[in-house]
Amino acid sequence: MQSNREKPFNKRAFTALGAAVSGLGLPFTGYANHLYQFSAMTTQRHAWMAAHNILAVLFLAFAAWHVILNRQALLRHAKGIVRNIPFLSREAVLAGLVVASVVFLFVGHAFVAGG
Repeated sequence: MQSNREKPFNKRAFTALGAAVSGLGLPFTGYANHLYQFSAMTTQRHAWMAAHNILAVLFLAFAAWHVILNRQALLRHAKGIVRNIPFLSREAVLAGLVVASVVFLFVGHAFVAGG
């Protein structure tokens, strides 16, 4: 039996999907910016830069909204982490190592290449 009532708007789902869609576009537009970095300021280069910038702004806005909507769960999680220090979960350690390694590689290449 189906209800004729429309489902209410799900802010959490909207926020998570907005962050996911804008976040997925960032690597592609960033790579295009990397390819065009030394070319003249053409319409194509400007468009890729604009797309990358607006996706970054949208991602940050959705991420902040996500934190606000889920602040109680995040606070409960943070309190649990504080109780378990120094016993961080394997997932937290691995995520931190992956992010730090990728940032180190991508930033480090600029120093190796010179400039």
